[in-house]
Amino acid sequence: MKVNPLIFISCFSVIVLFTACGGRSAGYGQVFRYNEFSGIASLDPAFAKNQSVIWAVHQLYNTLVETDNELHIVPSLAYRWDVSADRLTYIFHLRNDVFFHDNESFTDGKGRKMTAYDVEYSFKRIVNPATASSGAWIFNNRIAAQDGFKALDDSTFRLTLSRPFTPVLGLLSMQYCSVVAKEAVEHYGPDFRSHPIGTGPFALKSWEEGQAMIMVKHPLYFEKDSAGNRLPYLEAIKTSFYDSKATEFLMFRQGQLDFTNDIEASFKDEVLTKKGELRKDWEGKIRLTKHPYLNTEYLGILVDSNNALVKNSPLKLKAIRQAVNYGFDRRKMMMYLRNSIGTPAESGFIPSGLPSFNDSIVKGYSYDPVKARKLLADAGFPEGRNLPAVKLLTIAIYSDLASFIARELEEVGIRIQVEVVQKSLLLEQTAKSQALFFRGSWMADYPEAENYLSVFYGKNPAPPNYTRYHNAAFDKLYEQAIITENDTLRYKLYQQMDQLVIQDAPVVPLWYDEVIHLEQNWVKGFPANGLNLLELRRTRLEKK
Repeated sequence: MKVNPLIFISCFSVIVLFTACGGRSAGYGQVFRYNEFSGIASLDPAFAKNQSVIWAVHQLYNTLVETDNELHIVPSLAYRWDVSADRLTYIFHLRNDVFFHDNESFTDGKGRKMTAYDVEYSFKRIVNPATASSGAWIFNNRIAAQDGFKALDDSTFRLTLSRPFTPVLGLLSMQYCSVVAKEAVEHYGPDFRSHPIGTGPFALKSWEEGQAMIMVKHPLYFEKDSAGNRLPYLEAIKTSFYDSKATEFLMFRQGQLDFTNDIEASFKDEVLTKKGELRKDWEGKIRLTKHPYLNTEYLGILVDSNNALVKNSPLKLKAIRQAVNYGFDRRKMMMYLRNSIGTPAESGFIPSGLPSFNDSIVKGYSYDPVKARKLLADAGFPEGRNLPAVKLLTIAIYSDLASFIARELEEVGIRIQVEVVQKSLLLEQTAKSQALFFRGSWMADYPEAENYLSVFYGKNPAPPNYTRYHNAAFDKLYEQAIITENDTLRYKLYQQMDQLVIQDAPVVPLWYDEVIHLEQNWVKGFPANGLNLLELRRTRLEKK
C-alpha cells in the first residue's frame, strides 16, 4: 500500500498521541483500546467471515437492519419496511440523512449521501462471482432471478425472494450486507480491503498492518441518543495486534487496554474461581461481565453411509454415537477446564440464548456411564471388547478438552486417539468429508435457530452440513419451518428438528458458550450481546 509521506507523518503523530500516557492524553480522552491477537485480514465487508473482521466492519459500516442487544431485528439504514402478502417482496424505506465517510473517491473529497442505489450495488456485489465473497451463500437459492435487488428510487429499495424465507431479515443484519459506495470500490480496486469507506460511526484513520489501527469518529453519523446528542461518544478506537493472548492480558492488567474478550487459559485460574466468578483479589479492580453467546461447541461425526470412512468405522452405529454422548461428564469438564465459562450442552444443538431453546422439551445427553456401557453391549461390544479405536481430530487450543473426553470414554470402553492438526487442515478435511470424528463450533451468523438447523439439512453441502446428515423427516420439518411466520409454531418445529438430531447423534454437543469480558471500571455503556458484536456507539470512558 503506497502512502503519501505527509499523510504518514500525520497518522504517525495520531498513533503517538493515542499511545502516550497509556493511551489517553489531553484532548483525546475518549479513545477505546483493544487488542486483536488474531489480526484483521480485511476491512471489506464482503469478507466479514470471522470475528476480528466483523468487529472492525461493524464500526465502519451499516446494514439495512440490525440486531439490538436482545437480538431483536431493529431499523438501521432502513427506518421501516413493508412485506407483501405472499411474503416474497420486501420494500425498505431508507433514511435520507446518511452520509459516507469523506474520501478522495468522492467529488471534492466529501462523503456523499447514501441512497438505495448503493444498497442495490452492495448486494449485487456480494453475489457477483468476480467478488468471490465468502458471504455469497446467504443469498444462494433465495433471491428472485429477475431484479431480486432493485432500487426503486433514491430512498426505496426492493428485495424479492424466490420463495418465502422467514429469517431473511436476520440475513440482512449480517456484516456481509453492509452498504458500500461504488466509487470507493472502483477507485481502490483490490486495495478497498485497506481503504474501507462506509457510513458507520467510525472511519478509518490509519492502519499499519500487524502494528496498530486507528478509527476516528464520523462527524456526520446519523444516529443520536435520546437527548439528541450525536453518536458515537468516543473520539476514536485504537486496535493493537499483539499475537499473544498472554501479552494481551498483561496489557489489560496494566491498564493499557480497556477490555479483553475471554481470558488466556494460563490466567484463568488466577482471575476466576472454578465457578466462573472473579477471585477476591480482583474484585473492585476490574469488572467481569458474562452473557449467553450464540455458539455451540461440539464434536462432529461423519454419518454419510456411502463414504468409505463411515463404512469401516464403529461410529456408523447410532448406539455407539449415543454411547459417546453419554460417556463423559460435561459438567466436570466445564468446571475444571473452562472455569464454568459456558453451559454444559445437555439439551440440543440449538444454544441457550435463542428464544426457541427449551431444555425441558429437547432432551439431550447427561453423564451416564451405565447407559453408555449398555449401548456398547447392545451394539455387540460389551465393555468395549473388539471395538476399534476412533481418531478424534482437533486443533491445539482444544487438545486438553479432547484428552479429557478421551480419558473419560476409555473408562466405559470407547478408545479415542486424539490427533492435533492445523486449523486449516481440519477445515479442509471437514469440508471434503475426510474427517470422521472432529471438533467443531457453530457461531450464529444471525439470531435464528434456523441457522443452526441448516447444519443438518440434507440438501446442504459441507459446509454447513459437515456431518453429511440426512433425515427425510428432518428435511420436511425444516422446509416447513422456513416458511412459517408464526414464531410459536416455528419454534415448535425447531424443537422437533433439534430432538431428531440429538436422537440420531451425528454430533456430540459439548457446551453452549458465553461471552466473557474483562473490563476496566472506567468503561461505561459497553453492553454484551448474544452475537458478541463489539458495540461501541454508546460507550464512554470515565477515568478519574
